[in-house]
Amino acid sequence: MPSEKLYREFQNLERKIQLVINENKQLKDELTSARKENGNLKEKMESHEANLNTFQSKMNINKLANNMVVSEGDSAQLKETIEGYIKEIDKCIAHLAE
Repeated sequence: MPSEKLYREFQNLERKIQLVINENKQLKDELTSARKENGNLKEKMESHEANLNTFQSKMNINKLANNMVVSEGDSAQLKETIEGYIKEIDKCIAHLAE
């Protein structure tokens, strides 16, 4: 009789150990998934921050351009120069993002 009781307790312990092992595996899988999602979200956040910085730079350039007093002939040239600067800044940002 005592050996039957020990055998049942042993089986019960084995079942509990298996449950713990399964839960541990599930938690590891969830952690891996959460880490991947966290990495993806960090990448998106960095991308959005870069876009925001680009937009803010463009706004600052536009504010500067609007505050400048220039003649009508120089206005088109100034606008073209500023647009060129903006394109160059966008290229630099794109290279930095790579």
